[in-house]
Amino acid sequence: MIVKTKKYKLSTGTYIKLAMFNLLRKQWWVFLIVAALMCGAFFIWSIWWIIGPLIALLLYALFWLIQFTGVTQMEQNKILFERLSYEINSQQVLIKVNTKQGMPLKWDMIKDARIGKDYFLLIVSKAQLVHLPFRIFNTENERKFLQTILKRKGYIKT
Repeated sequence: MIVKTKKYKLSTGTYIKLAMFNLLRKQWWVFLIVAALMCGAFFIWSIWWIIGPLIALLLYALFWLIQFTGVTQMEQNKILFERLSYEINSQQVLIKVNTKQGMPLKWDMIKDARIGKDYFLLIVSKAQLVHLPFRIFNTENERKFLQTILKRKGYIKT
């Protein structure tokens, strides 16, 4: 079975939000480092044990926010933000610009996948995401088929 989706354009704001949430989810341990540094205030009291790690955390988040915003401005990544359609089967995800131009994305290139409230998110790298909102699928069965593929490939549990 091949799932053919409607055309969809990923907005830059949605991309930045999804990329930041994905990064924070993957790098949760950064918050532990900040908390450990803040615990220094219990041993030697100074407000800088609190302010310093918070500033470092803010700069870390700002660094990644700038990186993801930069991805939206780069010429080689403009294709991510055009109107694309997708053909999904058990071998690959075919990302199509039009009927004659497309790029295959093999399932082994995808590192992780998530199912959100109203979307599928395929994660290729920190900066490359494939966002598939439920509304681009023609039927409920096509969404269930993609969910089944993701379960069989081991990207999602249950």
